[in-house]
Amino acid sequence: MEHFKGIKFIAFDLDGTLLDSVPDLAEAADKAMRTLGRPGVTVEQVTTWIGNGADVLIGRALSRSLEVDPQLDPELHKEARQLFDRFYDAGGHKQSALYSGVKDTLASFHQAGVPMAIVTNKPAQFVPHLLEQHGISDYFVDVIGGDTFPLKKPDPFALHWLMEKHQLAATEMLMVGDSRNDILAAKAATCYVVGLTYGYNYGQPISDSDPDIVLDHFSLLAEVVKLDS
Repeated sequence: MEHFKGIKFIAFDLDGTLLDSVPDLAEAADKAMRTLGRPGVTVEQVTTWIGNGADVLIGRALSRSLEVDPQLDPELHKEARQLFDRFYDAGGHKQSALYSGVKDTLASFHQAGVPMAIVTNKPAQFVPHLLEQHGISDYFVDVIGGDTFPLKKPDPFALHWLMEKHQLAATEMLMVGDSRNDILAAKAATCYVVGLTYGYNYGQPISDSDPDIVLDHFSLLAEVVKLDS
């Protein structure tokens, strides 16, 4: 198996990478749509719509398409987003679960002294609770949400910020994600990137985005990241 050498920092996406969160996201989006008197949405639909943050998810739910209707009423979009946030928060994220191998693999990197960060397009307000709920909050030195900075993935802003903060060369950072947004951000930052096959990528194979390595299971990360002794 291929592997990376000299990695000193790992950045992880959240939804579809560490956490299977689509059931809670779909439930909140469905309730928001029905509250507005619009057709409900399914888990299958939402699985192909997430990855670009909550505003885009809700725009897609209102448009019932991956392409957001350019004629969408901004006030309706705003109201739907507020409803979504309320329902998502009230639901307590009880249906979300870590993927197999995530907790043990993160723990092994943490024990090896590897600093790690979350770089997600999910609104930042929801992220700390989710990390605490699943017992992984202590593993991350930085938690960056989709609205932490003016730009989110696929823009490399957050990855550049991490490299500057931690004084890293691009070859010393690894991004791990399940979406083309993760791959594009990492390529723009010229850091290494692993693409996971099991997450949410608009119904497309992650290999289409040409990550450095493609993995079918999270625990395989421990085999491809060769840490300096």
